[in-house]
Amino acid sequence: MQDQLQDRQQLNNLMNGWMHRDLGEWDQLRELFHPDGTIEITWFEGLASEFVSGSMRMGKSDLRTKHLIATPMIAFNTGGTKAILETNAMIIAENVKLNVGCECHNRFYDMAEKRDGVWRLVHRQSIYDMGTFTFPQGLVEIDPARVAKYPREYATLAYLLELSGFPLQRVFATRGSELEQNIKRDAQQWLSV
Repeated sequence: MQDQLQDRQQLNNLMNGWMHRDLGEWDQLRELFHPDGTIEITWFEGLASEFVSGSMRMGKSDLRTKHLIATPMIAFNTGGTKAILETNAMIIAENVKLNVGCECHNRFYDMAEKRDGVWRLVHRQSIYDMGTFTFPQGLVEIDPARVAKYPREYATLAYLLELSGFPLQRVFATRGSELEQNIKRDAQQWLSV
């Protein structure tokens, strides 16, 4: 029981470690993932190490982001060496040059593995629940046709990313979608192997 409590605390710390991205602490961000770790979110798909490089580029742009992370729900495999984490989060973003921002509610859906006694992420995906525009310095005109290209659940975030030079390449999972069901099914299969 004590071991599982320690594992839960390590995994919770892993989720809260996403703060390193917001703070531009790139070496610490890399440490959240195993070397072969991957990530699939709106603006990036690939190795986590390449995601960190992309985040560094984003950090130098007019786009600012902040992530508020909740405590994860955790499911372990029978051996206690793999876990699925589903974590409520809120992405707050703003393009300081365009004076438009958004708040997007999502759930990170992570597969984590304990290797050599250390928990790190193997694969991170995001499921998007809802979003809204924010206007930090007063209303700004939004192009409704551009917003309508994306699923409503993350249209505001996609719009902001596109205008900031980080366009989306495909459709991503939303609450109750077939993509969400596939993500969860595949993760359960991975957990049981």
